[in-house]
Amino acid sequence: MPFEKKAVHFGGGNIGRGFVAEFLHNSGYEVVFVDVMDTIIEALQKTPSYTVTEIGEDGERTFTIDHYRAINSKYELDKVVDEIATADVVTCAVGPNILKFVAEPVAKAIEKRTLDYPLAVIACENAINATTTWRGFIEKYIEDKLNKDTLKDIEKRARYANSAIDRIVPQQDADAGLNVKIEKFFEWCVEQKPFENGGKKPDIKGIHYVDDLQPYIERKLFTVNTSHATAAYYGHNRGKTYIHEALHDKEIHDIVRDVVKETAHLIVNKHGISVEEQDEYVESIIDRISNPTLQDNVERVGRAPLRKLSRNERFIGPAAHLVERGDKVDALLAAIEVALRFQDVEGDDESFELAKILKGNSAEDATTKITGLDKSHGLYEKVVPIVAKVQKGSSL
Repeated sequence: MPFEKKAVHFGGGNIGRGFVAEFLHNSGYEVVFVDVMDTIIEALQKTPSYTVTEIGEDGERTFTIDHYRAINSKYELDKVVDEIATADVVTCAVGPNILKFVAEPVAKAIEKRTLDYPLAVIACENAINATTTWRGFIEKYIEDKLNKDTLKDIEKRARYANSAIDRIVPQQDADAGLNVKIEKFFEWCVEQKPFENGGKKPDIKGIHYVDDLQPYIERKLFTVNTSHATAAYYGHNRGKTYIHEALHDKEIHDIVRDVVKETAHLIVNKHGISVEEQDEYVESIIDRISNPTLQDNVERVGRAPLRKLSRNERFIGPAAHLVERGDKVDALLAAIEVALRFQDVEGDDESFELAKILKGNSAEDATTKITGLDKSHGLYEKVVPIVAKVQKGSSL
């Protein structure tokens, strides 16, 4: 099957196969998966198709993803560079901490590119301005290791667009293989300004192009991710297995609502979104994460607590903004405490690292290392006593 458009995607995991590749495939792109996981790449190379099943309260819909290729960048980096150099789009869903490791092939491809239109670079990560972060690593590699002159006409070679993605990928069946179950609801917002004046805006069905991405990023991160993680950490603390079980517990349900009341106050006042619109958004999110058909495990949602407690993430990020505005953060502080208790969870390296930091540092130093807050920030002095309480082993 001939394709007129090609997309290279870093990350053969569930988000890559079940969200990004679905959109690209349905929009007529040939998808080239890139990963360093031998098992994933070998499976993609040996399997001509897989299924994506969308799950909703009104039932399921299954469809087939095919006509893709897969390359292991650990062994065939030059081939990856060639693919990107001749692609229309390069995307990634690898985790924010991995962006620096997927910069080299993109940098080399940008230098090698000879097409008469720029490559569209879009990171699909749960992080604010992830594409900007990726760009920093890419262009530093060009400056340090390649021809610096490539950066002089970078606008002709690449356009970088930040994006905000919203779709829940729950725990998968043990025998799923490459098949992916995914929530029916989705939102993928991409800033369109980078594609003006000679850029080639990717024609991807389902993308919502916007002039200002910040309200969408923060609304999503501080509503969906904050509420989801809050339910996970309280659920784990109280012995729940699934997110929907946690939210069916009235006390946890009310706690989650108190947290998103605080973040909603921020979204409304910072971005000018109406109270009514944000209330509707909150209700839709609570309904989504309460959906029992997702069977979403609390440990899966809670994993990587260090990232989730970092400076610009779902707890510290909104709490810092609210403190700066003189607004209350009581519910967020309580959620931060429960997140700090997510330690030594089997299968989650960050939860063990969190425990080490808390055991090996003073409350002040641990607060700095975990949250990235400056000591002069008003939130810092509110978090230190919470860290000290958790270090002492005091109960909630």
